[in-house]
Amino acid sequence: MHCSVEIIKIKGHTFCIDTGMTYIPFYKINDEEIIMLDTGWAAGEQKGITESLQKNALKVVGIINSHAHIDHSGNNSYFREKYGCQIAMPACEAMICSSSINLKLYYNTFALTEIEEHLGHMVCPVDFPIADNQTSVEMCGVEFKIMHTPGHSLGHICLITPDDVAYVGDALISHDVMRGAKMPYASILTKDLESKEKLYELRCSRYVIAHKGIYDDINELITDNINFYQLRAEKIYDLIEKEMTLQELMQKVIKSFNIHVADMYKYNLIERMLRSYLEYLDEKNRIKLILVDGFLKYTN
Repeated sequence: MHCSVEIIKIKGHTFCIDTGMTYIPFYKINDEEIIMLDTGWAAGEQKGITESLQKNALKVVGIINSHAHIDHSGNNSYFREKYGCQIAMPACEAMICSSSINLKLYYNTFALTEIEEHLGHMVCPVDFPIADNQTSVEMCGVEFKIMHTPGHSLGHICLITPDDVAYVGDALISHDVMRGAKMPYASILTKDLESKEKLYELRCSRYVIAHKGIYDDINELITDNINFYQLRAEKIYDLIEKEMTLQELMQKVIKSFNIHVADMYKYNLIERMLRSYLEYLDEKNRIKLILVDGFLKYTN
């Protein structure tokens, strides 16, 4: 897959690369050097991003990641090797990306061979791990403010450029994405919803959503996101009949949500997504986990 890309000016020195699938912001230090906020998906976006940067005579001198998912840090090692750039990302996610063994700590339903095959390119050293209490990060002499928004991933952050443009990453999804989303991902849904609430505190001139939009105001979008994720949790709750194993519930969710599962990689991903919603329902005391004849089952 090779998506056509274009560069969009957002404000001042803040731009973004529209890959067709995502918006990847960057900050221009000068006419040639840029700091990327995320690097995109290697398999689907690397070629288009590279060609766009070359066409505009831009060189990546720094990378700051909002989080370490395959579609946000997938080109880190590629750009590091190509340009010798420095990388910053949340400390816990930097640890995850330090080896394939550590990747398995996070992707624990995947076999190590699957991780090495599908995610091995995410292994990359990080120069500046960002601590949980850090409110800003400096890259190549440029300071970016930080809002910590864990939930979508363990250490997800939002970044605010010197132009007062907030890159929200995956803390929110756009209305267009909501219209087509079946079961949007959150690593810890309870924390993700808390972080969405926290976004009401942002007072920036513009906002960039990775998947996928540029907004002058996000208050309505925040509310719609919270409602959307909660309604998805309710739909899963409604599918629980008496006592069901995870596999039985998976079958119902896949059928009810009309999710196409083509391989084990996709199946494991759907299972991880479903577990997050079930953990949320459990934390809200909506469901119970019980043992029946040695099997763990969910019941409402």
